[in-house]
Amino acid sequence: MSEYDTPTNLVRPKTSAVLTLRIIKSFEFRTEKNLVLKDINLDKVTVGELKELARQAIQTQAGWKPYRNTNFDTLKLYTKAHGAKTTNLIINLDHDDWILSDDFKTLADYGFENETEVSFFNKEMYEQFKTNPETRW
Repeated sequence: MSEYDTPTNLVRPKTSAVLTLRIIKSFEFRTEKNLVLKDINLDKVTVGELKELARQAIQTQAGWKPYRNTNFDTLKLYTKAHGAKTTNLIINLDHDDWILSDDFKTLADYGFENETEVSFFNKEMYEQFKTNPETRW
């Protein structure tokens, strides 16, 4: 098996994974921006630490100013590399069991691999959107 035959989720070790966080400001208007985090140790980084890394990036990196006034408090698995994606473009509304509810569990405990995508959002806004999942332009 050559390096080109290796699935991308296995190319990097769990100690140096690349994760994509879908930072969702508005479900209704489908306002989201991707934050790519590199060299994440899935065996050591906890859910709470991942939330804090994302919050720090939003507060300090250029281009995130419109997102700074949102209280991001919830992570939910969106997809793993080579996995099926939802038909909803902003978030998968099913599988509430994919919400990462334990801030002390490591990402590996939740089955994260290289190139896992996870949504980061405000849970209250998510619950409101679930009751009426209509989008606007």
